[in-house]
Amino acid sequence: MFEGFTEERLVLKDATLHVRHGGAGAPVLLLHGHPRTHASWAQVAPLLARHFTVVCPDLRGFGESSKPADTPDHAGSSKRAKAADCVQLMRQLGHSRFAVVGHDRGAYVAFRAAMDHPDAISRLVVLDAVPIVEALERCNARFAQRWWHWFFYAQPDKPERAILADPDAWYGGSPKHMGAEAFEDFQRAIHDPDTVHAMVEDYRAGLGIDRMHDEEDRRGGRKIRCPMLCMWAKQDDLETLYGDVLGVWASWASDLRGGSLDCGHHMAEEKPVELAAQLLNFLRR
Repeated sequence: MFEGFTEERLVLKDATLHVRHGGAGAPVLLLHGHPRTHASWAQVAPLLARHFTVVCPDLRGFGESSKPADTPDHAGSSKRAKAADCVQLMRQLGHSRFAVVGHDRGAYVAFRAAMDHPDAISRLVVLDAVPIVEALERCNARFAQRWWHWFFYAQPDKPERAILADPDAWYGGSPKHMGAEAFEDFQRAIHDPDTVHAMVEDYRAGLGIDRMHDEEDRRGGRKIRCPMLCMWAKQDDLETLYGDVLGVWASWASDLRGGSLDCGHHMAEEKPVELAAQLLNFLRR
């Protein structure tokens, strides 16, 4: 897994991130989603590393990265805090400006990085996500039925107890689709109570402080300043919930393109070659 990549733990101002990086060329940061780790990119990263310097961290709170302290506003788990980690991480590796690709919860971090640090982000790729505020404002019975976990994870204590009672049944996953080493990394994460708690805190932040940050940006008329690509899984929920996915993003980005891949939610595991081709086409433009 990640042959030729360097694996290390880098100490930042407010977090310590477990990261792998390799390749050569312009820098690209890959951010995983819930409940995965950086290893979800194991099949995509080597394809990109033929043309780019690729950096794959465990986000703060996830995998083997450090866990934020709990606070009433969940600020340590906010996408703003995690985006700041990412900018610091890339600068520590020598990259002051870089492209960022985020999937699922990592897409919200990538989006926040582009909004909060526009001078650092050269290109933005969002996979299987719309802005949190847009999702919550469109919440209806269908959303609640399909994405009920957003609201369950926001409750105190009970989500962690339910997940940790049987993490394998709760999260699924298999070495067949993920690869043996990536599956082992994932297993360590979902069986660790501290990691499970931090992953759930990410959702608690989503319904509060993250939404507030989106609302502040919208009131201020702030938009994504770099070129943006949005991709979504055709067999997942985004088209069902929103129809015109790019239409949801249109008010946030002026240089926007995108489309779907015929796969389920975990795109980097189910269609790694096809996803890498889409990313290369956009990043090399």
